[in-house]
Amino acid sequence: MTRIVAGTAGGRRLTVPQGATRPTSERVREALFSRLEHQGVVDGARVLDLYAGSGALGLEAASRGAVAVTLVDSAKPAAAACRRNAATLGLRQVEVHATTVRSYLAGTPTTAYDLVLIDPPYDVEEETLDELLGLLVPWLAPGAVVVVERSRRSPEPTWPDGLEASDDRRYGDTTLWFASTT
Repeated sequence: MTRIVAGTAGGRRLTVPQGATRPTSERVREALFSRLEHQGVVDGARVLDLYAGSGALGLEAASRGAVAVTLVDSAKPAAAACRRNAATLGLRQVEVHATTVRSYLAGTPTTAYDLVLIDPPYDVEEETLDELLGLLVPWLAPGAVVVVERSRRSPEPTWPDGLEASDDRRYGDTTLWFASTT
């Protein structure tokens, strides 16, 4: 069972699409958002959740006070689950884009995001992730925070100009890499 950890929708269940979706564990989400809230990053933020799956990360941010959340996933079942979850939770500040991450980021930036959460499938190659991080930079607000979730066995992402690594945290088989705009 996947549920929202805290905030206005805390404790409510999420629909998880069938298939290859790997929702971020509740333990990891709780630790991640505790850290981000301590840093004052979530409340009032504009959030981008790439490879959204069920939308758990972006919806958690919306539940905790983000003013705008964009969920991006190319899989139709995932996008449908994101829409259903946002509607069921009454989180009107959430919009869903059923497109590839590359296509979304290749577009003209329409929002300067304060927080970006990237949880690609573990089989996304490092070179692809590096390319996407480069495409992401023009979409970032000054002082933005980017979090990349990967397998513990994955190397640290190659951060492009405009992003500087700040920390990493390990939780079981999951590593969270943090960077911020320079």
